[in-house]
Amino acid sequence: MKGDIILVGDEHRNAATQIIDRLFAEIAATERRYTITVAGESGSGKSETGQALADALGEHNVKAVVLQQDDYYVLPPRFNDAARRANFSWVGTTEVRLDLLDQHLHDARSGAASVEKPLVIYDDNQIVTETISLEGADVVIAEGVYTSLCENVDRRVFIARNRLETMAHRQKRAREEYDPFIERVLEKEHEIISQHRPRADVIITREYDVEFVTV
Repeated sequence: MKGDIILVGDEHRNAATQIIDRLFAEIAATERRYTITVAGESGSGKSETGQALADALGEHNVKAVVLQQDDYYVLPPRFNDAARRANFSWVGTTEVRLDLLDQHLHDARSGAASVEKPLVIYDDNQIVTETISLEGADVVIAEGVYTSLCENVDRRVFIARNRLETMAHRQKRAREEYDPFIERVLEKEHEIISQHRPRADVIITREYDVEFVTV
């Protein structure tokens, strides 16, 4: 998302280093592009962890491209907020073009030279199209609240921090005043996202420790 603020901290880098050190042999042995998702609640550090994973791969001379689920919303930000307020059932996976994101992960695995993806311009309340080159990339990372549901994935990372534990981080990135309605949205997202944890191969705990489930 254009205009998004990503603040990568030591906790994200430390977790990413542990994950890539554990996965590197598997990534190197994979003949096609390798795909990773990073999921969790709003403010849990998905964007930061996704970028930290790409940076950790770069230290191994492996190029990675990061896709943000926030670019795949059906409606621009202010229209999406209005849709939520008009019909609360809109909150959830129906808001997001997960099928398109999953298709782009499939295309990446299949060797596509580029993908034409949506790009949300937050300040302008617009969704435009951009072409992202995948040339030279060996890994594609998709980060976002519902990315655990994507199927064209080699390994899934899940950040186990809930909306109350992420409040301080969300306030740092806030674009709007505090709104009780947004907390209601986050509560519903928590109900949905918490069910995705069993799909994870790697868990990042609330203290940013790393637990390997199936790796």
